[in-house]
Amino acid sequence: MLTGEPFIPQNITVHLGFPDSDAPNVTLPFPDYIKNVTSSEIFPTWSEVAIRSNIYVIVTFALNRIYTEWYRSRGYNFDITSETQYDQKFIEGRQIYQNISRLVDELFDDYVRRIGRIEPLFTAFCNGTTTTCNGLSQWGTVYLAERGLIPFEILQYYYGDDIEIVRNAPVRFNTMSYPNQLLGAGSFGMAVQTIQIQLNRISRNYPAIPKIPNSNGNYDSATEEAVRTFQEVFNLAPTGTVNKSTWYKIAYIYASVKRLAELDSEGITRDEFPLQFTENLTPNMQNEQIRGLQYFLAVVGAYYESVLPIEITGIYDQQTENSVRSFQQVYGLPETGIVDEQTWNDLYRAYAGIVASVPTEDAEWIPQLYPGIVLQEGVTNDYVRILQEYLTYIHRTVTQIPEVRNTGYFGPLTKNSVIAFQNYRGLTPNGVVGAVTWDEIAGLYSDLRFGYEKRPYQSPGYTIRSS
Repeated sequence: MLTGEPFIPQNITVHLGFPDSDAPNVTLPFPDYIKNVTSSEIFPTWSEVAIRSNIYVIVTFALNRIYTEWYRSRGYNFDITSETQYDQKFIEGRQIYQNISRLVDELFDDYVRRIGRIEPLFTAFCNGTTTTCNGLSQWGTVYLAERGLIPFEILQYYYGDDIEIVRNAPVRFNTMSYPNQLLGAGSFGMAVQTIQIQLNRISRNYPAIPKIPNSNGNYDSATEEAVRTFQEVFNLAPTGTVNKSTWYKIAYIYASVKRLAELDSEGITRDEFPLQFTENLTPNMQNEQIRGLQYFLAVVGAYYESVLPIEITGIYDQQTENSVRSFQQVYGLPETGIVDEQTWNDLYRAYAGIVASVPTEDAEWIPQLYPGIVLQEGVTNDYVRILQEYLTYIHRTVTQIPEVRNTGYFGPLTKNSVIAFQNYRGLTPNGVVGAVTWDEIAGLYSDLRFGYEKRPYQSPGYTIRSS
């Protein structure tokens, strides 16, 4: 199961038969696969509007199979089959029509998703004559195009108004999601957080699997217990560690309970995997993700003598680039000034190590660091209690931000208070507390409580010196 931002694979591997058959596989460039399927599924004489609509659907269907690792998580060595009973029609060596080839070259890196979701939509479709389905009718696109609808309107007609088209998605070499190392006690990082979040979602359908209180990327005893119970439930060796077979069994069950390969999928939101790397962060970018990057750099810079301090502006300026380069130097990374996946993972690892060393007992007097895990509805822990204390204190001055009881449980009232705060500070009003929202709340609390705005990284208590 891939949890970052979807991408267009350079190649796709097609099984030329039913999944369990001994038919051969063929690996080819992704655009060539789309050209083949489109030429096999529809007619080149259809209007360009109808052809475009079908290309969007064919691309997105294939990306859903790849993103969910639908077949690979089941132990198969391919991404998709050539059989329409399971997937899309692919005929090895078939003729590719010139007009279809031209349109695929334009559209192969565009796909459909539901607004607010990460994964490519499972764009179910059928021909609409000999077979019908709840998804798109291929012949129906012809009639809708004749009525004057444009491709996006045709897609909305079949999949609903809550969809969008992602354009110019990045093209990358496709690799399997398993991190190629055994995960167990002492493991730390994004792969561990992925397992924790997926197991917590699975436990809603399989309540014998215990919840993991902190999905912070630290493979603690609660994670080990949840993994062991999962293995027992699904007849795997109960080792409490995650090898390749356990990784993909978790991915398979997670995709199943969320119905990621169905039209009515529960979907994956970006908030579910807040610390996952999504794209390279480069100079001149400006968004909340840059503010999150700057927050992590500011904290690490307060504790690591060799990492340059930074202001949080939301703009990837020269100061940010210099700070990134200094961090890369400390960690022995290429000093590019660009935050790639390795830099992001090491930065979060350094940040999480700092968080683990800072106590929360003095939260009333010392603004606390962001805990490194997303706080949202349904979460219960001490950091939610601290959040509620801060919001309640802020309410005394900013009355449009509702006060909440300090229960430690993130319920609907806490969510409403967070949304009110986000609207007040011009943040994305999603009711979810990530690094940026936490820093804004802690900063305003400090300003109102002590008469100055002091962030937690401005008084670290000790400094880590790089060797």
